[in-house]
This record gives sequence, structure tokens and C-alpha cells, in this order.
Amino acid sequence: MIHHIILRVNAHSTEDKSRVRNALDFFLLNSVAKSIKNGNTDDIVEIANVEGYYKNPISTLSANITRKQDCLAFARFVQENMHHGDVELLCSEMPDRLDEDQLFHFRLDKQAAYLNKVKLTSSSDAITVKVKIATFPKNRAQAGKIVEELFG
Repeated sequence: MIHHIILRVNAHSTEDKSRVRNALDFFLLNSVAKSIKNGNTDDIVEIANVEGYYKNPISTLSANITRKQDCLAFARFVQENMHHGDVELLCSEMPDRLDEDQLFHFRLDKQAAYLNKVKLTSSSDAITVKVKIATFPKNRAQAGKIVEELFG
């Protein structure tokens, strides 16, 4: 099953940080809503202010989903709301997206998320998702089957 999920997104100085936060919250509120108080994700979103290569300020927002039912709710929400073509692409690229540590990587379109849509993207300006698959003992083939069940 899923051990945990990490979502991360950057808010550049040219962007409205509240809009980027809303894009991240779109996924959190639709998966961890039962685990948070009053629809407020402040307890699970960490914000780190960093400096870009050209000394530009960047805020990195990240959330770690650890409860099993929240992880399953996230996977279900993404799979059910993603365009069929994106689901097929995600599944066909699964072997390349699943690394040796059994982390399944994909990116969700930040602009689409702000508009309450789930869309796969290859852009670097995205919400990055890392899904840690747990198998005992560690088995990449079994992890691949779990990914297919969850997102396929």
C-alpha cells in the first residue's frame, strides 16, 4: 500500500502565493479533509522561503500525507478526476516513474489545480507528487502492481 505522499510546489516572486496555496489546497482538501480542523491546512503545509539562482525569492510549499485513508483518498481523487488520456499516460509511463526506492513520481498542473482541475503535466512549474509505495519485503514488481491498482 501507500506509506506516504509528498506534495511540493514553488511560489515564485512573480506569483500570488495565495493562489499557489489554493492550488495545493485543492488536492489536500479533497483527500485529507477528514483529518484537518475546520478546512484549514495550515497544520500540514510547511512553507520554506528560499533564494533562487538569481537571488529571486521563492516560497516552497510542501505537505506530507501520512494517514493510510488520506493517502488512498488522494489517489482515488486524482484517478477519478484526471482526464482518461492522462490516466493512460501515467500508467504507460509507470515503469519509468517508479524509482528504486519505490517512489512513484508525477507532476500535476499548478494552473489547472487553481481552477479545480486535475491535469498531468511535464512542466517544471507544477505540483510535484511523490507516492511512497510500501511492500514487504521490498519488491519493485509488486510496487508496480499497487501503482496500477491505485492510479490505473
